[in-house]
Amino acid sequence: MAPTHDHPGEQAAQDPIKLLAIRDAPLSVDEVFRLVGDDAAGGIALFAGTVRNHDGGADVDELGYSCHPSAEAEMRRVAEKVVAEFPVRALAAVHRVGDLGVGDLAVVVAVSCPHRGEAFEACRKLIDDLKHEVPIWKHQKFSDGTEEWVGAC
Repeated sequence: MAPTHDHPGEQAAQDPIKLLAIRDAPLSVDEVFRLVGDDAAGGIALFAGTVRNHDGGADVDELGYSCHPSAEAEMRRVAEKVVAEFPVRALAAVHRVGDLGVGDLAVVVAVSCPHRGEAFEACRKLIDDLKHEVPIWKHQKFSDGTEEWVGAC
């Protein structure tokens, strides 16, 4: 049987955006994964960004995230672009603000689509655009006493 793209499961879901949030509490990979489950999805791609102990060759001691009040609205704009470009069944994204330790989850995004390739591509676009377009800033303090701000915009 030849593949067709007129099967309802291969079209974008009616309301695929399940969660978009900025939180000051620990994030859950399980929560995000559960939210993107869909019987018509053959692939779920999930990305979890964690705090690493170094950046640019320097040891990171402390890290904090802050955001502009428009951050969640910008997350929605980014998510809507992904939904418009891919046959997304479900999408979820959460980003942490506040002080985080090495190993803590800073961001979790997931996308489900009818096929794995679409899921990978949609998830990659979601995290890349979120990091480049949503006004969330990272304040890093290094072991040598220096610090820097890294911004998305």
